[in-house]
Amino acid sequence: MPELPEVETTVNQLKKKVLGRTFIDVWTDFPKTIKKPKTFEQFKKEIKGEKIQKLWRRGKNIIFDLSEQKVLLIHQKLTGHLLIGNWKLEIGNWKPLKTGPLQEKINTYIHLMFWLSGNLMLALSDLRKFAKVELWTKEGFKNLKGFKNLGPEPLTKDFTFGKFRGILKNKKGKIKQVLMNQEVIAGIGNIYSDEILWEAKVHPFKDVSKLKEDNLKKIYQALRKILKKAVKLGGESISDYRDIEGKKGGFDILRKVYRRRGEKCSRCGTIIKRIKLAGRSAHYCPRCQK
Repeated sequence: MPELPEVETTVNQLKKKVLGRTFIDVWTDFPKTIKKPKTFEQFKKEIKGEKIQKLWRRGKNIIFDLSEQKVLLIHQKLTGHLLIGNWKLEIGNWKPLKTGPLQEKINTYIHLMFWLSGNLMLALSDLRKFAKVELWTKEGFKNLKGFKNLGPEPLTKDFTFGKFRGILKNKKGKIKQVLMNQEVIAGIGNIYSDEILWEAKVHPFKDVSKLKEDNLKKIYQALRKILKKAVKLGGESISDYRDIEGKKGGFDILRKVYRRRGEKCSRCGTIIKRIKLAGRSAHYCPRCQK
C-alpha cells in the first residue's frame, strides 16, 4: 500500500499538473470504486464541471478541494496509483498515446479515467481494485469520523520529540503495530515501520511500555529521517506504486530490511529475519535490533 512518502510524491506532482483544471468527464469499468455517492451515474453528474482549487494529503489520503463546495477523496489502498497522460480505449483496454513508463504492465490496470480541461487525462491504475473514491460536500467531509480520528502528521514542524513521546506515553502493544496505527501517527505502514525500527535498532516486537527514553529518541529521529529521505527520493516501488508519470520511486537504494529476509544486514552482516505480527510481516536484524 502506498504510504506517506508515495502519497506525498503523488500529491506534489499532481499540483504541478492539475491545479486549476476542470473535470470534463469520467469513465469506469468498475463502479464499485466509487463509494460516494451511491451510483457512478450520480458521481459522474456531480463531478463534471468541478474545478480543482487545491490538492493536499492527509495520512494516506489524496484530497482535491473543488469548486461548488465539494471535496474529492481518493485512497489508493493496496495497489492503486494515479497517472497523468493521454490514452485511447482499444478493445476495452487503455493504451497510452506516447511510448514510455505508462506502457509498463503495472500501469495498465486502469479502471477509472477522468478527462480534464486542457486536453489532459487522469487515470487510476489498480490491479486489485481496492482503491476508493468519494465525492463529499465540504461540510460532510469536515465531519468524516475516520478522517477526524487520524493521528498527527509526522513531518510537520510541530511534530516534536515531546509530542511524539506524549503520544506513546500511555499506548500499549508492540512498537511496529503502534507506528502503523493511523490513529496514533498518520501515514506510516509496513515498509517504513520496518525501515524506521532498523535505523533505530529497536525490535519490532518490543512493547511500547518498555521503551526507554533513548529508544524513543532514536525512533523519533529515524522516523523523521527515513520519511524525509523517502519523500525526496519519490517513494518506494518494490511493489505496485508508481508516480504520476508511471515511473518507479528511488527509495529502494536505501531499503535495509523490508523484504530482505535471508539477506545479510548491511550494518552487521547477520541474516535478516521475517516474522508475523498480527497478520502483517515484520523484517528485522536479530543482532542489531533488540
